[in-house]
Order: sequence, then structure tokens, then C-alpha cells
Amino acid sequence: LLNINVGGKLFQIAYKVLAQYPITRLGKLALYTDPVKRLQLCDDYLVQKNEYFFDRDPSIFHYIFHFYRSGVLWVMDEMCPSNFVEEIEYWGIHLKYSQRCCRILFEEKQDELNEYLKIQKDLEAELEPLDSGTQFDGKFLGHFRKTIWNLIENPYSSVPAKIIAVMSSFFVLISIVGMTLSTVEEMKNKTGKMWMEQMEMICAIFFTSEYLMRLISSSSFKNFLRAAFNAIDLVAILPFYIQILFENLDEGDMHYHEELHKVENVSKLGKVLKLIKLMRIFRILKLARHSTGLRAFSFTMRQCYQQVCCLLLFIAMGVFTFSALIHSVEHDVPGTDFTSIPYAWWWAAVSLSTVGYGDTVPDTILGRMVAFVCISFGIILNGMPISILYNKFSDYYAKLKAHETSQ
Repeated sequence: LLNINVGGKLFQIAYKVLAQYPITRLGKLALYTDPVKRLQLCDDYLVQKNEYFFDRDPSIFHYIFHFYRSGVLWVMDEMCPSNFVEEIEYWGIHLKYSQRCCRILFEEKQDELNEYLKIQKDLEAELEPLDSGTQFDGKFLGHFRKTIWNLIENPYSSVPAKIIAVMSSFFVLISIVGMTLSTVEEMKNKTGKMWMEQMEMICAIFFTSEYLMRLISSSSFKNFLRAAFNAIDLVAILPFYIQILFENLDEGDMHYHEELHKVENVSKLGKVLKLIKLMRIFRILKLARHSTGLRAFSFTMRQCYQQVCCLLLFIAMGVFTFSALIHSVEHDVPGTDFTSIPYAWWWAAVSLSTVGYGDTVPDTILGRMVAFVCISFGIILNGMPISILYNKFSDYYAKLKAHETSQ
């Protein structure tokens, strides 16, 4: 018998049993005759007791010991997959020796653990700032840039930093309200336009100052440009300056026209200017910088992109299928709106979403039966991913909030 001491517990295994598995650690220990090679396989050797000592987990070695006796590696649910894999790799035993049912469950649990660790890492990266305070040590104006960085990127570092974070969200809301009011007919007079322009200018100055402070305090210009939030900040600033540029170009053409509204109707610059003004709506995305809920929503969409793409695929399949069915049963009806399958796409999309505008409806009994099936399919289709997405969102939001609080 070979005497083995694993973590203080003694095990005895016959040499001929271990020799059946020559590629394992204990199999090599039983087959080697050179004492030096044997000592390389264990952590220590007790001469008096003739014991080979291994500083490993004795609770898991019970399953290794059972494997040598029965030839089957048992895997229990309560064991940590990472620890178990590490142990069996040390002893040189492959997972293929386990039962198929145990192996499938173990691999599923291992995948779940790897997915959980990946999500945890991504969650930490979500809240991890682009730079850290230690990256400014030894750099040009390091102390000054670190102070600016704490003021802009770390709202919990001081009261002024918290005030700036609140002001940033306040100016975003003011900008969105101003853009909304600028479309109201009563605000299109000269006084209303002047107030809206002044409000937009103040917001643009604040956003520009905030962006420049982030740029100055960044330790890496390349990483700064690659960051998503900084790209959002740039999109929030550019429309104001592009609008000023186009308005100046538009004013140069006024010498050739009698009225300004004629210039806006004729010139292509007027259309581009309207599109540039519409880009200001993206400023609302700046709220995600200081909103855990918006970050959790964005993180949920990124983590569940496969489910979302699968849902969109099912919707597309439903639209094509039910539009073809409704066209086949309704195209002969006089005055029907289902003159072709592409014309029926809108009806199928509205019915699948269960919105039901009622602008296009089937007239025949068979067409209404198709519509009923389409709506029923839409209810089932829309109900499937909601619980999954909501549960993941709640979980991610709680973890982000807890991580944010711990920081």
C-alpha cells in the first residue's frame, strides 16, 4: 500500500490500483523507482512513517480517492467549479472520467460562474473612471490636473465636485427644455428667439468648459477620445458651433434675396441647419454620466444583445409571415389597403406590437382570423423577454448601486 497524507489526513491505496492510471500524479508516484523523481511529485516525505505528504484540500481528495477505487469521478453540486478543476488538474485526472450527467451539470455550473465573473468585471469597469488619481503622479502639472479630475470626474470627492455634477444635469435639462420651447408657436417671436438663443449660448459655454476641463485633466488623450461619455459630450457641444457656422454662411447669401424665409426655403443650408439643431436632443445622454439607472439600462442592453437581436428577428419573421397571409386573403376585396405585401408590413408591425392604430383593418372574416392570430403571437412574443430583461436590469442596477456606494 502507498501511504498518502493529504492535508493531515491519511489515505492508503494499493500500488497496482494506482498503476492503472499511469498519467496521473499518484500513478507516476507508484510507478517511479527513482526516489528523486518521487520527491518531485509530492510536497514532503516522512521517512519514519513512509508517507508522501501533499499540501492539498483533503475534502476534495476524497473524490480523487474514490476515483482510484471505483474508476468513476463523482462531482457534487456544492463544490466550487474553479477549485475542483484546479484540484483535479493537480492530481492529473481528467473530467472525462466522471459520469455524463455529472459532467453536463458541472460544465453548466462552470459556464454560469464564468459568466457571473465576466459580468462582475464588466460592472466594475462600468463604474471605473477613465483615469485614476495615481496616474497624475510625476506628470506635467500633475497636482493641478488631479484636482481638476476630482472636480469633474469624482462627484463624491468634495462639495464643489458635487455641485458641478448637479449643475451638469441641470444644464442638460435646461437645454432640452429650451429646445422644446423653441418649437412652440408663441415662442417664435423676436423676444422668444432672443431668450432661447441666450439660454442655448449659456448651456453651450458650460458644456464647452466642462469638456475642456475633462480634456485637460485626462492623462491619456487617446483614451479620452475613445471614451463613450466623452464622445457624447462632444456631440452635445458641436451642434451649437456648427449652427453658428451655417448661420454665418446663410447670412452671406442674404444680399441676393429679399427675405430671410425665402433663403431658408431655397438654400440647402437651411435644411442642414434644422438637422444640426435636432442633434441637440442627444444632450440628454449626458445624464447617464451621473445616473446609475441609465448606466444599468445601457449595461443591460449590452449584456442582453443576443436576446434583443433574437426578439427583433422573431418580429421580422412575424411581420413578413402575417403580411403575406393578410395580403393573400384581402387583396381581392374592393378598396382594400392590402394591395401588396410591402403595404401590409405596417399593419403587421402595428398588430404584433399590440398597439393597433386602426388605420388599416381587414374586412373579411378570414382576414380577421389572421389578425387575431397575429395579435396573439405578438402578445406572446412581447411577453417572453420582458421578465428576463427586467430581472437582469434590477440585478445590474442593484450591483452598480452597491459598487458605487462602496467606492
